[in-house]
Amino acid sequence: MVSHFDSDHSGALREVVENLNVKKLIISRQTEESEECDKMFEIAKSRKTKIIFVEAGQVLNIEKNIKFKIFWPDENQITENALNNNSIVAKLIYDKVQILFTGDIEQIAEEKIVEKYGKKLKSTILKVAHHGSNTSSIGSFINAVKPKIALIGARKKQ
Repeated sequence: MVSHFDSDHSGALREVVENLNVKKLIISRQTEESEECDKMFEIAKSRKTKIIFVEAGQVLNIEKNIKFKIFWPDENQITENALNNNSIVAKLIYDKVQILFTGDIEQIAEEKIVEKYGKKLKSTILKVAHHGSNTSSIGSFINAVKPKIALIGARKKQ
């Protein structure tokens, strides 16, 4: 599953699909043209990798006790900073552990997601949106998720 096609989220994916036997690639419909996305489609097609497009409301059963609930993007995608704000937001549910993955959504998407799902967002672990930047992690979103652990993905400053 790739949240969206910004290079910091999908850059190494091309190598993975080219060099490993990836059977399925889970993505959302893109509202912006992306060279990275176009290349990925081309490689996936040549490798016979099935592309699964997801949107809010779907549930993907991975194994008996493992599933993803898709909360975002909605069918009415956000036009403001569309690539980030239409990132896949998905909750991985494995027995009693729930991990909410948020891509690079920003405040506008968080507001819509909280309005639509509220307490259903509650998760044990939160992958903090947009690398912990000040464009996301609004109070109402954090209060709805109520994570015990929050993870921020960032690289070492060079």
